[in-house]
Amino acid sequence: MVEWNYNTEYRHSYAEDSPFFTALGKGKLIGSKCKSCGFKYGTYRKYCMYCGSETDDIELPLQGKIHSFTTCYYSGETFRGDVPYTLVLVEFPGIDSLFMSRLFMRNGEKPEIGMDIVAQFKKFQTFTVNDVYFVPA
Repeated sequence: MVEWNYNTEYRHSYAEDSPFFTALGKGKLIGSKCKSCGFKYGTYRKYCMYCGSETDDIELPLQGKIHSFTTCYYSGETFRGDVPYTLVLVEFPGIDSLFMSRLFMRNGEKPEIGMDIVAQFKKFQTFTVNDVYFVPA
């Protein structure tokens, strides 16, 4: 067995993503809608990845369905104590792309494709994507 320790300092500016993180603190999810082609993004962005046009902010529903999921058995430092944990791609009605988040299940429950899930928000905001997670509806 080989053991080694590492530490990384990461500095990040949310810049144009700030409205997304501000909304999380208010118990809301926001995505984006392209002003030109109308594509609706579950993952917040300021410019359309298809036509390059600017987008408008749109409020996403808090309830969706599991489109796909994976169980993570290995992780970086931040989530090492949480393994195994489940990541889901959330499908929202009327939204053209998916939203990735964590899924927390009650004891004995297992995720299923198509399962109804609902967003929950951390009580104390950390201004990270981990401020939102999903549970079975």
